[in-house]
Amino acid sequence: MTERKPRKDALRNRAAVLEAADTLFARCAGPADITMADIAAAAGVGKGTLFRAFGDRTGLIRALHETRLAPLRDAVAQGPPPLGPGTPPLRRVPALLDAVLCFKLDNRHLALALEEAGSGSPYEAGHYDRWHALLCDELERVPGLTDGSFAAHALLAATRADLVEHLAGRQGMTREELRARLAEFTARVLGDGRRS
Repeated sequence: MTERKPRKDALRNRAAVLEAADTLFARCAGPADITMADIAAAAGVGKGTLFRAFGDRTGLIRALHETRLAPLRDAVAQGPPPLGPGTPPLRRVPALLDAVLCFKLDNRHLALALEEAGSGSPYEAGHYDRWHALLCDELERVPGLTDGSFAAHALLAATRADLVEHLAGRQGMTREELRARLAEFTARVLGDGRRS
């Protein structure tokens, strides 16, 4: 049995919804301010279309997040160094964390909406599991580092969207300051392995 291709109008509607949601989240004071009705109206579709395509608000936010994250995921899965596979962990771990931080800075509205989506613990989200597993695998190869799993959690905590928003939005830290601070923190965590 062959898989049915989505209808052209369904593809157009999906693209319109994702674009409308992205615009609304980017302009809002806080992610909780945006409703499914707001997104449907901005996209020019009925609310039923949203629910059929995405299930609920959290599903819509996840879909938009995954669309934005795809280029970074591809670079990590099959790209060149320093993000791609085969890069030594002492070079790859800082590059991965910098890429996550830059993604959060470039997509603050979306990252905050996903973290605040009320879908349970952010540590149980699929995207978090993927980043944690990747970092854990890399950290386990760092000489002198004994607990890669905890270190991966601690390093990822430094890139949480709410922290990024607090530091960049409320405390006024620049992108370069945030990147430099994360690089310093990562270097301290990698510690002995960097000196080996």
